[in-house]
Amino acid sequence: MDIAILGYGVVGSGVAEVIRKNGQSIADRAGEQIRVKKILDIRDFPDSPDRELMTKDPEEIFGDPEIKIVVETIGGTGAAQEFTKRALSAGKHVVTSNKELVAVHGPELLKLAADNGVSYLFEASVGGGIPIIRPLSQCLAANIINGITGILNGTTNYILTKMRRENCSFEEALRNAQQNGYAEADPTADVEGHDTCRKIAILSSIAYNEYVDCSRIHTEGISGITLADMLYADAMNSVIKLIAVSRREGDRIFARVSPAVVSKEHPLAGVEDVFNAIVVSGDAIGDAMFYGRGAGKLPTASAVVADVIDIVKHNERTKMVWQRRKTDNMVPFGESVTRCLVRAAVRDRSDAAADIAKIFGHVEYINADIKGIDNELAFTTSKMTESSLSERIDGLKSMKSVKEVVNVIRILEP
Repeated sequence: MDIAILGYGVVGSGVAEVIRKNGQSIADRAGEQIRVKKILDIRDFPDSPDRELMTKDPEEIFGDPEIKIVVETIGGTGAAQEFTKRALSAGKHVVTSNKELVAVHGPELLKLAADNGVSYLFEASVGGGIPIIRPLSQCLAANIINGITGILNGTTNYILTKMRRENCSFEEALRNAQQNGYAEADPTADVEGHDTCRKIAILSSIAYNEYVDCSRIHTEGISGITLADMLYADAMNSVIKLIAVSRREGDRIFARVSPAVVSKEHPLAGVEDVFNAIVVSGDAIGDAMFYGRGAGKLPTASAVVADVIDIVKHNERTKMVWQRRKTDNMVPFGESVTRCLVRAAVRDRSDAAADIAKIFGHVEYINADIKGIDNELAFTTSKMTESSLSERIDGLKSMKSVKEVVNVIRILEP
């Protein structure tokens, strides 16, 4: 079967490489040979082993009836969306690693695929080479999925691991990640949590069988996390991770992305460096954890090619369609319940402790001897709604005994 690749960046070139190197093994699994017939990119690649397949003319792909599958690795929601719609409308299957496109326009593209009797598959959009979308939609289909909790971004996990292991600042760890190719020159999508937000939106849409809008998910990144935060967490026998969480709450869905204090007894606490891990909670299976490299050229390309093989082998057709609920299906952030680690720089410890008690009631203080930090109180709150927490933090900031609230970090409940 002939396929085409749109975009010859990291993932697109990886897909071509995997098919070129593992062609016979792939053919054995798929039941027929899979050939890359065309690669679309506006750039020139004179030294590429795939240079003879290159074209700058989309018509050479969309107008070719022999090309049955289009692999979209352009990224973003501009040309990628236009070409995906064009391919699906022409009766061509589409496989993608484009998490932004799936998260934002998934309902429309899945419906378009179903209407045209083809598939829109996106295993590589979440977790890189970790198989999670297919197990979630097929292997766990007999379960009612109650929740998903995970580390979904390798860049941020690498940075936080580096900070904790080497006692370095966020800025130092980020520079190291960029030097090692784990972070982009503009790391905003990773470090501010946007990438993780799109991924948990996709997983939630599959798990709960309805569209979860990524723009409705409260999202915080790790750029405000400091080494001192790490040391306080360590004093709690915990670590700090960027955690995505979603769960059913009655007939609505709660989802959030934020740094979190994670007990070292929790299975996610030991997930280090660029690795990702996803814990899925089902009513029949209990907790199932999926673990592996969450990014990278070949792991992601491997997931793309697996989708291609599925289409060829099973002649897959999209059956999944995410419905947009007419009423709001999300729990308002302010109504969600949380517990936090709060750090406050104070003028007088005794006066500040009295003010904290007035505002928060009973709290647990964290004792950590941190070099360079004096006159600071760190404590964990009881459970309360986000709106109540926000009001109390504002109240704490207004107290004369308090110089500033240094940081507020949520605690991941078991």
